[in-house]
Amino acid sequence: MHGYPFFKAKWHYHPEYELHLTRTTSGVMMVGDHIGEFAPGCLVLTGPNVPHNWVSDIEPGKTIRNRDMLIQFSREWADRVTGFCPELGTIRPLYDDAVYGVEFRGATALAGQRLLAQIGAAQGAERVVLFLQLMITLARDPGDRRRLSRLAPTSTQAELPPELDVAMRYVLDHYSDDIDLPFVARLCGLEPQAFSRFFKRQTGHTFARYVILARIYAACSLLTQTYRPITDICFEVGFNNVANFNRQFFKICGRTPSDYRRNAHKIGTEARADPFREIRAWSGGARAVGEKV
Repeated sequence: MHGYPFFKAKWHYHPEYELHLTRTTSGVMMVGDHIGEFAPGCLVLTGPNVPHNWVSDIEPGKTIRNRDMLIQFSREWADRVTGFCPELGTIRPLYDDAVYGVEFRGATALAGQRLLAQIGAAQGAERVVLFLQLMITLARDPGDRRRLSRLAPTSTQAELPPELDVAMRYVLDHYSDDIDLPFVARLCGLEPQAFSRFFKRQTGHTFARYVILARIYAACSLLTQTYRPITDICFEVGFNNVANFNRQFFKICGRTPSDYRRNAHKIGTEARADPFREIRAWSGGARAVGEKV
């Protein structure tokens, strides 16, 4: 579990699967090329190397304790589980959907929240048993999950091709700079044309589109977490033209930067219901929910 803001709570990717539960606050989630709203109780499974982030609508300077509850597991572990016996093979379609990022709804989401909380309080072999119950529960009803991203990374293996890892990490670390495609291609040891084809084939995005996504997602965080002028944020995240920033922001987020900030701060002042009331009632107490994992 961790709070928010948190130094690792940014648009990022990693080789593990991640089941992520937002315990409190609302805001905007970014999974692959998907951007949409989330609320308390939002439960999402992302596959290996799918970029993701959750930006809460809170007043700048405010901190939220234990906003996130999550579990990560390797592709090797996932394969071992589904290959252990034929009965567990029914989990495989869930992992196949996870390469797009999936959000759970209805009874599946509620049951998933309960089991995830129980894993946090469990020890030893009991954790493995609960993990299996959790995966079986999440896989049982495909109607209770929806794919989030339109595109899935081609490279869902534990390790990305080194050229792709270099390029994606460079963008995430330098999105505020003037990013030059030929320069990044050279970093990857490829000619610009070959690099462009390679990047699109592996991610489903052109390199330019990926850079824009990184910049817009960074702007979402700054709009929510600071009172900096929108013009300053535009240049800080790497745009050199306010009109283009506004146009790209609206295209991706469906609203202007000023509307996004206004809505975020308005939501951040509203009282929130307790999304874990049903979990505590089901488990007979708050121990599993409140404990540190």
